[in-house]
This record gives sequence, structure tokens and C-alpha cells, in this order.
Amino acid sequence: MLDDDDITLVIVPGWQDSGPNHWQTLWERGYPLSRRALQADWETPVRAHWVAALDALLADIDGPVVIAAHSLGVATVAHWAAGHDYAAFRRVKGALLVAPPDVERAGFTAAIPAQGFAPLPRLPLPFPAIVVASRSDPFCDYARAEAFARAWRAKLVDAGDAGHINTAAGYGSWPAGQRLLQTLMLA
Repeated sequence: MLDDDDITLVIVPGWQDSGPNHWQTLWERGYPLSRRALQADWETPVRAHWVAALDALLADIDGPVVIAAHSLGVATVAHWAAGHDYAAFRRVKGALLVAPPDVERAGFTAAIPAQGFAPLPRLPLPFPAIVVASRSDPFCDYARAEAFARAWRAKLVDAGDAGHINTAAGYGSWPAGQRLLQTLMLA
């Protein structure tokens, strides 16, 4: 039985899911009240399907949630928030949005066969959010991530030269990210 104060951590991975050593997977294993947004197709993402899967997961959770999204998962959260009403997201305490992709960038869909993610919504998010962006992310220039954060009215955290903030960039359990997540949970 969940207490009213128990927070579910909702993990929203990006393209190809998050592998066993990715910070999202490690957090999911370490936090007892975590749920992962599962996609039927991790290889050829379709926005409508990904948003529907996130919506179904969130509708299935009782109590407050905090979202931890990475890459195309960030775009999924932005589209979900732009397409729903207050009742759908009133329990979202906050979202940690890590390495947002520039889905409008020339060549993006050649690198990642994603359908329908562009344009990325630029509406203020209806819940507190922290965007963590890298100055060397191959999927998004820092200035674009900064513009997304500003449009979403999210706090921006400069991760420095951090690549895509994933396993390949050397991010395992990512303690600094855990501290950011904790600020959202304790707000």
C-alpha cells in the first residue's frame, strides 16, 4: 500500500531504450517505486505511439510522480505535456529532462529514424522541470537546449562537455543527476 507521500519515479528512455549500465536503468533498479515507459518499437519511434505509452503508464500510477527522461524521451514528455489537459498531469511533481534532442535539426531523422517528433513543442511545461544539457551533445547544440529550457520555463543545468550524457559518455549512476532528481522529489 502506497502512502500519499510516496513518489513514483517514471523513467522515459530515448531511442533504443537505456541499456543495463545507463543511469536511467541504474536508477530504476535502485529506486523501489520506479516504472519505465515501455515502447513497442525502440528502433523506429513514432511520436503518437510513444506519447500514448507514456500517457497510459502515467494514468496507471496512483499518487505523485517525478519523471526522468533522456534524449527522445524528453521530446516524448514535451509532446505529452503539450497535448493533454490539467487533469492528466496534475500529479507530476516535476521532470528531469536530460540531453534534449534537436528533432528539427537537419539530418536528425537520418541519424535516428523518428517519426512525428518535429516540431518540438515550445509551450511552458505545466510542472517544474530541470533541463540538463551538454556543450558537446551530438544530437543538440547547447544554444538550442538553452532555448528549449527557456520556452519550457525550466531551470537549465550546464553539464559542460558531457557528450550525450549516457553510458558511452561515461555516465553510470550519475550522482549529480540523482541530486537534481532529489530536488524535484523534495519540492
